[in-house]
Amino acid sequence: MKFLNGGNVIRLPLDQIAVEGRLREVREQAIENLMLMAQDTGITTPIHVRKVQGRYVLIDGAHRLEVSRRLGLADIAALVLECRADEARAMEASNNLGVARMTPLQTAVFVASWKRDYYAMHPDRAPGTFKGNQHTGNLVGINLTLTRTIADAFGVSEPTIKRALQAGERLTPEEAAQLDSAPGRVTMEDLKALAKIADPEERSAVVLRLASGNAKSAAAARKSLRVEAGVEAPVKDPVDTQFRDLSDAWTRAGAAARKRFLFEFAREIWHAQNSGAALNNWSEAADETAAAEEAVAAE
Repeated sequence: MKFLNGGNVIRLPLDQIAVEGRLREVREQAIENLMLMAQDTGITTPIHVRKVQGRYVLIDGAHRLEVSRRLGLADIAALVLECRADEARAMEASNNLGVARMTPLQTAVFVASWKRDYYAMHPDRAPGTFKGNQHTGNLVGINLTLTRTIADAFGVSEPTIKRALQAGERLTPEEAAQLDSAPGRVTMEDLKALAKIADPEERSAVVLRLASGNAKSAAAARKSLRVEAGVEAPVKDPVDTQFRDLSDAWTRAGAAARKRFLFEFAREIWHAQNSGAALNNWSEAADETAAAEEAVAAE
């Protein structure tokens, strides 16, 4: 990887910059915010592009590029590099991990991409790779803790990044895109649950339920699938269970016990029946309840 033009910023026509294979799509809210700022200050930070057979392909700065196009600008400040595709992806991931406020899902995708491309560029640094010790001739392991580096950059714990990494490595690009458009935000707990699903078909079904809004969480989606498949019994509704218990007790009780129950719980029963009733009925109802309580006491 090397910078062209002596590392100097140049102006590139917007129509000469291609946007391909992005890890993260542009966000409309981010574009709107940037446009407001750009109207006062312009686009001051150069984008990064790589030169590929006479073409310029975007590496970093998709939002800045889109804002420039919407503002009708002819060109944009850019730093031009000569690098491979995996080096470009690693740069995009590292730049975004360092400064962007990303969702847990986007973090998972970026962390997995960074790890994959980093070790592709540096296979000798992958966990489990060994080299000879020049003094003893023994083999020593090399294990670069990328998760710790990312956690420090992102301001979160290393276990959190490890969970995101596991999910990011399991999810296909199609599944990540589906989850990114889900009506509810995909949480780190959802990603943790998805990371535990080794079966691609089951994971795809869980993703579909989350993306369609038919499940509030990955755990709930997975449980509903298991219930439908007959692998797991459905969860009992606690309200139904309590109602059946009360109904059974009422059926077993004698007439005197039922009458006493009605008198003792008259106030609660009235409140349940008249929720939202006009306020001028409350005093009359209270008098009736008091009379009922006195009658019970006199028995």
